[in-house]
Amino acid sequence: MNEELPQPSRTLAPARVDAYLEHIGAARPTLPDSEALRELQLRHLTTVPFENLSIHLLQDIVLEEGKLVDKIVTDCRGGFCYELNGAFASLLRALGFRVTLLQARVFGDGGHLGVPYDHVALRVETDDGTGPWLADVGFGDHALHPLQLDVRTEQDDPCGRFRFREAPQGDLDLLRDGSRQFRLDLRPRVLADFRAGAWYHRTSPDSHFTRSLICSRRTEDGRVTLRDHTLITTVRGVRHEEELGDDTEVLAAYRDHFGIVLTQPPTRRIPLTG
Repeated sequence: MNEELPQPSRTLAPARVDAYLEHIGAARPTLPDSEALRELQLRHLTTVPFENLSIHLLQDIVLEEGKLVDKIVTDCRGGFCYELNGAFASLLRALGFRVTLLQARVFGDGGHLGVPYDHVALRVETDDGTGPWLADVGFGDHALHPLQLDVRTEQDDPCGRFRFREAPQGDLDLLRDGSRQFRLDLRPRVLADFRAGAWYHRTSPDSHFTRSLICSRRTEDGRVTLRDHTLITTVRGVRHEEELGDDTEVLAAYRDHFGIVLTQPPTRRIPLTG
């Protein structure tokens, strides 16, 4: 790509970088190469939950790198795509990776595309001459490993077979096992560009984030998800659901499975319809 925006300054102090790495259980990489990127993405996905609790706890969501990192590292929380990939981009840049934010629109039911700035993903360049890579720790159940953006053949991942396909106006559709996931616009963006998308998803009754309450994290052999009062665990493809009885059990599930300590469980606060 010839169109580039200035890279943000490395705002994370070394101590904050170390704290972030410790939080996700990752060592500081010797070089910003593809192997390090792969390890960092995997560690992030298995440590930091994808969750939309702030929407239902009526907590503010500020798209500023420092605040996003604090939410993960200091508050031991997760977030949705803007927060998770925004913070991850800050960490990667501080470690020497070259990162560009990309906007995407998610395919919904019937193949309909979501709103502009529906999702943020990361274009990452490494020092070993591989890539560029699509890194993404904010799409929930998704690829475990970064995907090569310039490759048009299938890429095998523990979570499926992924492929980029050319789309109108120079965009790329990302497919997983033949099903379209989202459409990438390859033009560089900055974090502030995503404020309207984040506002929509936290306020609109049409957003799936206001109509659901979810906290989910990849595990070594599957996934664990808390959806309202339903605890869903998947181990090597076998799914198990458990209905939690009271607030004490819900709070314990947030603490034990996601490391999130709350004084009261969140409840859906926005109506399902307009």
